[in-house]
Amino acid sequence: MLAEMRIQGLGVIDDATLELAPGLTVLTGETGAGKTMVVTGLALLGGGRGEASRVAEGARKAVVEGRFVAGEQLIALAEEVGADVDDGELIAVRTVSADGRSRAHLGGRSVPIGVLGRLAEATLAVHGQNDQLRLLRPADQRGLLDRYAGDAVATPLRAYRSVRAQWQRVSAELVERRDGARRLAQEADMLRLGLTEIEAVDPQPGEDRDLVEQARRLAAADDLREAATAARLALSGADDGSPDAPGAVGLVGEARNRLLAAGDPELTALDPRLDEALAVLGDVAGELSGYLDRLDADPERLAAVLARQAELKTLTRKYAADADGVLAWAEQARARLAGLDTSDEALAALAARRAELAVELAACAAVLTAARTEAAARLGAEATAELAGLAMRDAELTVSVAPRLAAGPEAPDAVVVDGVAMVAGASGVDEVELRLVPHAGAAPQPLHKGASGGELSRVMLALEVALAGADPVPTMVFDEVDAGVGGRAAVEIGRRLARLAANHQVIVVTHLPQVAAYADRHLVVHKAGAAGVTRSSVHTLAEPDRIAELARMLAGLGDTDTGRAHAEELLAAARAHRDSDRAGRGGQRNGIADPAPTARKTARTPAAGPSLR
Repeated sequence: MLAEMRIQGLGVIDDATLELAPGLTVLTGETGAGKTMVVTGLALLGGGRGEASRVAEGARKAVVEGRFVAGEQLIALAEEVGADVDDGELIAVRTVSADGRSRAHLGGRSVPIGVLGRLAEATLAVHGQNDQLRLLRPADQRGLLDRYAGDAVATPLRAYRSVRAQWQRVSAELVERRDGARRLAQEADMLRLGLTEIEAVDPQPGEDRDLVEQARRLAAADDLREAATAARLALSGADDGSPDAPGAVGLVGEARNRLLAAGDPELTALDPRLDEALAVLGDVAGELSGYLDRLDADPERLAAVLARQAELKTLTRKYAADADGVLAWAEQARARLAGLDTSDEALAALAARRAELAVELAACAAVLTAARTEAAARLGAEATAELAGLAMRDAELTVSVAPRLAAGPEAPDAVVVDGVAMVAGASGVDEVELRLVPHAGAAPQPLHKGASGGELSRVMLALEVALAGADPVPTMVFDEVDAGVGGRAAVEIGRRLARLAANHQVIVVTHLPQVAAYADRHLVVHKAGAAGVTRSSVHTLAEPDRIAELARMLAGLGDTDTGRAHAEELLAAARAHRDSDRAGRGGQRNGIADPAPTARKTARTPAAGPSLR
């Protein structure tokens, strides 16, 4: 429960403290006084978006502080984030600076904004005119029905989602494997094609380098022959033994003979070395002769070498930079082919598992649909009964649960339930739609077609009253949900809100005196202008001031006897209704005994209270 809220620098509110209590609290004030800023403050406390435009003119920042009575959920949240719970109370603070930066604190500890969102989930439900628009969306209508049904739907929904997660996982794996098998088959074909091409050419290690050398030699055969012939002549001399063209071999032999003939031991010692040189020169000369014998200017051989080079280049352009790289690629391709698995058995096993899970999912969906259908009948009946008390006596609200049909049984998100292909969504296979029969003889219409603004307000309130027992949130906030209604309907709205306050703390921003008259506590927003600047404050009204405010709301008659008489009559009638309703419910509200009327009369609270921190 929210015990107190302080707002500083938010919109037209300079500094105001709202002292809240169990039961029904109403907030009234003239148009433009800043009532909406109170709801905005509550939204900020709940982790809502902080906008710099909300900061008051001239203020450095807007601050909203809330003091919550900590139940088990809040205590657990505080322990999780390291926040301090002081005497059973937890302080939440939201700050929005003029430059748009936003900060959050919980129990004296700086926390992410999302933590305040979790705080709001456990404590606050803010309903405004935007919620009426959300009530028109199918997903929100399904969520409303599920919330009403409670565990009767929550339990099968958990089972459905668990099976659906497995079904989706297996389905995704099957698709991936099938697509992968197709891709791997394509890859295998490419590898086989490459290997076939390489095997047809049959490159050898280093062959491309050898061919380059052969081509160069064949292309320059004449020049090479001339160079080799001259070198051999220099070593061996002329073939005819002409003394005019001695060779190196003959000259070395003659030198050796001369040294040996001298008979000098020192000269003779040089003979082994000359003998070695003579052997080397003879070997080189012999190799040159063999080279010349092999060397031939063969155009056909040159053409064959060039053609082979072209064959190898077709491979090196596709697979690697040289013949050795092509051979390495081929080896890797053979290994890759051996490792590719496109097993039909594995795909068949996955398909069978998916089929098993689809059957199980369909069974879970059927159980979930049955639970929703049963809850829908009860919700429609209860809401219809509430509408009868909200000046819509002949109206009827029905809650339709229908299957969401899939494009076909083979659609990726389809599951077959009772022979019908339905979309297996995250929340089941059902589409939930609220339909209104506004008056006798009318056909049921979807809410966005069959309800006016005032009727939509009453439908939402009727649903909230029907959901009151199933909703665990202790504090409910209504921002002018009575817009568009008046007269007897406004009285009944006030009465329903008072009944709702028997199980919740209810805070209502209203412009209707018929609603405000049912309050246990009445807060009013006053605005004042000075030097062209409007500033507002919030006060808790004592009984005389409350009568004056109700008279003002009735017809601006606050300072007349007639206005006060009308207000007193309205207040007395509302109090009689409220006390009668609560007496019928045992006089209990949130586990707290309903205080005596005199105890509910509080003194005026100053606008600027002490800090909550």
